[in-house]
Amino acid sequence: MKLINFLPLLLLVIAAACSTLKLQQADFAWPVESVISIDKDGKVSDERYSISFDTGGLFYEEFEDSSAYAGKEIRILRDINGYYFITAEKFKNVYVFQMDNGAMSLNNKIFISEFGVEDPALNQRTPYVELIDGGKSLYLTNNGIDRNKK
Repeated sequence: MKLINFLPLLLLVIAAACSTLKLQQADFAWPVESVISIDKDGKVSDERYSISFDTGGLFYEEFEDSSAYAGKEIRILRDINGYYFITAEKFKNVYVFQMDNGAMSLNNKIFISEFGVEDPALNQRTPYVELIDGGKSLYLTNNGIDRNKK
């Protein structure tokens, strides 16, 4: 009899332990892009947003040269969902990364131009990230270019 009375309590405790706390309607967006100079070792660091990482792999992916970062700067912006959008002058792509246990993992590589961007700027246009280059705007999500947004 005592076991029958104890069983519902045990099931309730197990169910509560298995549930996940989720704080919804979180906004991870940065209000403005960060333009970060790359140091001599290929690393970038932004104290304002407490982010730092090595750019060697990014430049290898873009140019097949992990040392192509010399004298360059990157542009990075975090969207409302927490994705990081990264590009730089002469990049043909915008790279979308997500956090992954102390690393940044590539979520998407968005092709922009065969000739590369000349003077890129990233703007927050929730729910989009706007890429401006040469007076032209593209509206991006982590899935790619939104062709319907004008």
